[in-house]
Amino acid sequence: MTKALFVVSEEGYWGEECVEPLETLSEAGVEVTVATPSGSPPEIDETSIDPSEVGEETAEHVQEVHENDERLNDPVPTARADAEEFDAVVFPGGHGTEWDVNQDSDARRLLRDTVEGDDGKALVVCHAVGILGFARDSQGAFVVNGRDVTGFPSEWEEEIVDENDCMPNGRKLPYWVADEVEAAGGNWDAELDAETSVTVDGDLITARGPESSSAAGETLVEELDI
Repeated sequence: MTKALFVVSEEGYWGEECVEPLETLSEAGVEVTVATPSGSPPEIDETSIDPSEVGEETAEHVQEVHENDERLNDPVPTARADAEEFDAVVFPGGHGTEWDVNQDSDARRLLRDTVEGDDGKALVVCHAVGILGFARDSQGAFVVNGRDVTGFPSEWEEEIVDENDCMPNGRKLPYWVADEVEAAGGNWDAELDAETSVTVDGDLITARGPESSSAAGETLVEELDI
């Protein structure tokens, strides 16, 4: 059976970016395991279940999955996860990833081992793409160097943070995804003129944001050939 590991934030994941790929893979018969940096259940970004922001239907469905999906409620610590046991590793986005998943050495190890392996596929979505600004391969080079990627655009970030890079809740954004990925050698194109943006470069699949969540999951299923 095809197996996938979801590495989800405890600081606030964006609901749709996790739930859409999770359900797409599950419907395709993939066995899904969830991991978080500490092994505690992931926390959801409250904005991603706000009907005024995402619509009533999406908000209700995402919240139901977040609260009731056994896999999300019983994660393993990333330190205990081995990429070799999975055919794919998925990194859902959300601003929260900037504080935990992207900075977690075990999450970066899982990404590295997946893209360096013979058969694994990595799907990285939205703000989680920031992990590519920190993850290095076994030779010490940035994993993203020379790869084509998409992710959360700076043009969108400008509409969220203030002049001090602080979020609406007052928390300072530690970095901007596009800046870090480009500094690590990634070929960045968020395809702002396109309705959705999913980029495939070898074993690495990246997706821009919530509206690309469904396409991201479908693309991963296609790449896994299931």
